[in-house]
Amino acid sequence: MNTTDAKEALDKIRANIESVIIGKPEAIELALICLVCNGHALIEDVPGLGKTTLVSTLAKSVGCSFARLQFTPDVMPSDVTGFTMFDIKTNEKQFIHGAVMTQILLADEINRTGPKTQSALLQAMQEGQVTVDGNTYELPRPFIVMATQNPAELTGTYPLPEAQLDRFLMRISIGYPEKIDEKQILELNKAKTGIAPINAVTSASAIIELQKHVDSIICNELITDYIIDISHKTRKHEDVLLGVSPRGSIALMRAAMGEALIKGRNYVLPDDVQRMMEPVLAHRLILRSSAYAQAKTAKTVLQDIMRQIPVPAVT
Repeated sequence: MNTTDAKEALDKIRANIESVIIGKPEAIELALICLVCNGHALIEDVPGLGKTTLVSTLAKSVGCSFARLQFTPDVMPSDVTGFTMFDIKTNEKQFIHGAVMTQILLADEINRTGPKTQSALLQAMQEGQVTVDGNTYELPRPFIVMATQNPAELTGTYPLPEAQLDRFLMRISIGYPEKIDEKQILELNKAKTGIAPINAVTSASAIIELQKHVDSIICNELITDYIIDISHKTRKHEDVLLGVSPRGSIALMRAAMGEALIKGRNYVLPDDVQRMMEPVLAHRLILRSSAYAQAKTAKTVLQDIMRQIPVPAVT
């Protein structure tokens, strides 16, 4: 698969999703970058904006198996990973698959379940496998976790620990639709049958090929130095208490490579890095209380850092 073929395949997937998700090309693009980079996404926004629809439509468009797990306080780690039970008919132990035994997992309202259950996803997200009762089980390929959370309603929620936030390649916000887009959404949903079924435009094996193709995207030394400068600046910035780890630097590099592929290039430009800074790094920063008191956000801090670092002359 060459870069042109890869871009054509991604354009087909994008068009298929856009037939359902109206007026949100940025969110769709970021979700596709997570997919081709084999990275997990945290979709954070208020209810009713299409978070669940985006993930399910993506899964259907790429022909991947899909599972949705609604996280509530009573969800147990075994619901995520699976468990071993004794079958009295065969007198043998039997492994019952958990929700992670799928290719695209929607972890709905992940911050509504306890830390023990949240941490059950860690091994799956990092290693692509789960260990239950001493036995390790490989997860299907590709394996992507797309989790949602509601940032406005905090009662009865459990904020994700930093270690788990760091496992998400990026945080995506969908946002409210424009008036013209909302009108189209209402038109699509007038009929009782709702939106027409979505058909797959590619396959899981093709997605794996796209993921392999990302590895061939050229990210030269000037670009990697630029990424390192950004990461180091977050660790020394006066408004930042906890800066970006090396895992965050890798995530920014990989996301920029995915962005280059989406744009039909086989090399990364500084614009790709800048475009990916906020979705990849914002959720990895912890600001000082003095910064919050001045109404500063991770986004404004990253914009300040971007202004301070010279942009490499890459042609």
